[in-house]
Amino acid sequence: MLDFFGTIGGAIMTPLYYAVSFVLVGWHKLFSTVLDPASGAVWILSIIGLTVTIRAALIPLFVKQIKSSRNMQLIQPKVRELQKKYGHDREKLAQETMKLYKDTGTNPFASCLPILLQMPIFLALFRMLDQASKKDKPHGFLNETLAKQFGDSKLFDTIPVSGTFLQSDGVAGVMVLAAVLVVAMTATTFLTQRQLMSKNMPADALSGPYAQQQKMLLYVLPVVFAVGGIAFPIGVLVYWTVSNVWTMGQQFYVIRNNPAPGTPAAAAKEERDRAKAERKGLKTPAQLEEERLAAEAEAKREERSQTRQQPQRQTKAQRNKKKR
Repeated sequence: MLDFFGTIGGAIMTPLYYAVSFVLVGWHKLFSTVLDPASGAVWILSIIGLTVTIRAALIPLFVKQIKSSRNMQLIQPKVRELQKKYGHDREKLAQETMKLYKDTGTNPFASCLPILLQMPIFLALFRMLDQASKKDKPHGFLNETLAKQFGDSKLFDTIPVSGTFLQSDGVAGVMVLAAVLVVAMTATTFLTQRQLMSKNMPADALSGPYAQQQKMLLYVLPVVFAVGGIAFPIGVLVYWTVSNVWTMGQQFYVIRNNPAPGTPAAAAKEERDRAKAERKGLKTPAQLEEERLAAEAEAKREERSQTRQQPQRQTKAQRNKKKR
């Protein structure tokens, strides 16, 4: 039975090994043109390159995640109305909630896609580094020579890229660097989630099940990463920390330039647009929208006024009677 599951697991992981090793080895060849191919610095830079490549490929999914999260925030008042209306009937509540998701184009699971897709990549990198350091085992495009280099590589000639906080082999530098990376990984996870909640969630979305879920993630995820991080190799910690920094920067850009309506970020953007327009003597998009709506309202008022003032059509008999 164990052999069966091992075969299935190997069949699933093999394509991932090839994909991850292809990108990793490609960056390694690039950095090896200027640095020692066997050095820890080259392999750390290659891992950073791998992270950037993967995160760039996940940008379309990140956009979907942002849209889905925004929709989830904006429909929370409607969700609460459904809960009040159908709270006594769980089946009907589930049906109406799913209908609401469908009508608004909201996928409640889209926010999990980027991290779920990264987990197999994370696992593949973990196993490649772990088995390269312990067995010089090749995977995919990482041949025996490269696997040995990868497993034996050291930063500053003292800190193994494969070292962990729990298995430092008495090297203080491994424990210090691992601890710093664990703290950085935990802090960036917390700050990214807090940034979303404090700046890009409307006031009416800060209560209810969705808000509770976000608050739980705010505190639970950093704890999970902190506890698990002490068992991760240095190279894997670098991957996850760089990925978190990318997420935080990417989210900051989206929140600053395309915030959800009715949020502190939206108010801040409107204020920046107003100040920028005043410096250039222009009108902000919000002001132009207000003028457009006012013009439409004025046009409708004039149309109604003209409709009321239009004389009624008279019959031929009425016109003849008026002439006499």
